[in-house]
Amino acid sequence: MARSAVRKLAPANRNRPPSTPPLPTAKPERVGLSSQRLRILTGAINREIDRGTLPGAVMMIARRGKVAFFEALGRQDPATTAPMARDTIFRIMSMTKPIVSIGLMMLVEDGHLLLGDPLSKFIPEFRDQKVGIERDGRLHLVPLEREVTVQDLMRHTSGIVYGVGFGNSLVHRAYAQADLYSRAMTLAELAARIAALPLACQAGTQFNYSFSTDIVGRIIEIVSGQKLSAFLVERILAPLQMTETAFYATEGQRHRLAQPFPVDPWTKAPVKLYDMLERPAMESGGGGLVSTALDYSRFCQMLLNGGSLNGHRIIGKKTLQFMASDHLGPDVKIVTPVIAPGASFGLGFGVRMQTGMAPAPGTVGQFQWAGVAGTTFWIDPAESMFAIFLSQAPGQMQTMAPTFRNLVHAAIES
Repeated sequence: MARSAVRKLAPANRNRPPSTPPLPTAKPERVGLSSQRLRILTGAINREIDRGTLPGAVMMIARRGKVAFFEALGRQDPATTAPMARDTIFRIMSMTKPIVSIGLMMLVEDGHLLLGDPLSKFIPEFRDQKVGIERDGRLHLVPLEREVTVQDLMRHTSGIVYGVGFGNSLVHRAYAQADLYSRAMTLAELAARIAALPLACQAGTQFNYSFSTDIVGRIIEIVSGQKLSAFLVERILAPLQMTETAFYATEGQRHRLAQPFPVDPWTKAPVKLYDMLERPAMESGGGGLVSTALDYSRFCQMLLNGGSLNGHRIIGKKTLQFMASDHLGPDVKIVTPVIAPGASFGLGFGVRMQTGMAPAPGTVGQFQWAGVAGTTFWIDPAESMFAIFLSQAPGQMQTMAPTFRNLVHAAIES
């Protein structure tokens, strides 16, 4: 495939002082938020920190073009006394997926591929994949009724899955046994391993949260002729001045790395997250980036602006609207419970479809995603707002994400 024609940009200087927010600041009332309600938010997070449930957190809320709330609470690392800071670096895990999904759609906008293209056009090993059907306790392989497409990857309807933890079928078990989480292999090697495994369903019939976005990252490499990291820097991270977002942290950033409790405070199970200082061979498009609240706020403001920031058009307005729309419809069965009631999935984002049904308040048209290590964000075009919550507490995320969402929405006054 031909490499896309793009303007050359200098690599980001990751040792320079942390950047400032892309927006001016304002008191909450100036943008229709309640200071008193935001103090309740701060108090709720501090209670969890005092209880030993949460090491610490960084939170940012921006509305109507201004940052109205930006707090760092608790400790950066439970093993030290260092306080959490606004420039603390986090494993953002699946908050990588929206960035990589934007990258793929940039190549669509460049005319290098179509969403309807079969996956095998780019990675031939996927041409003869089979679907695993369980019968009598055994896995039977049947042919695909149609090929997996790029769009299937983007919306997680490819039949690819994650391992045990997201399901306990024989296909999930096969994934768990294939050593797919190794950071020592490349995206090309990961794709080859996944292509040798059966799919969990016929293409386009089920939403299975999965390694699909890692395969999207591999397609980006094939089409652009660049490593995924180089493409992301050139096309997204450098233009947005996201200088501290990468697939690993530098030694000079060691003192700013967020860490989890070594043992989960609720389950008492060991907490194991990857070493951010290790430079991996695996540039995981599904969950490999580290970042800061300041950096990710630039990505969020670009999305809220309809695809551009500070004169840099990253993605077309209509393309972004297309990505942040329902791509599942009524016929796709949602198998993996990462999509709340009242929501659906677009191309790289969860999408709010109803005001009700969901377990937390929100606005129709919101789009968002989260990371399993304890991070979440959402974009609310109707409220002209984005919100970011960053922590490293995997076991508490199912509680902290809706708590944050509840209290941010409670602070909206006008």
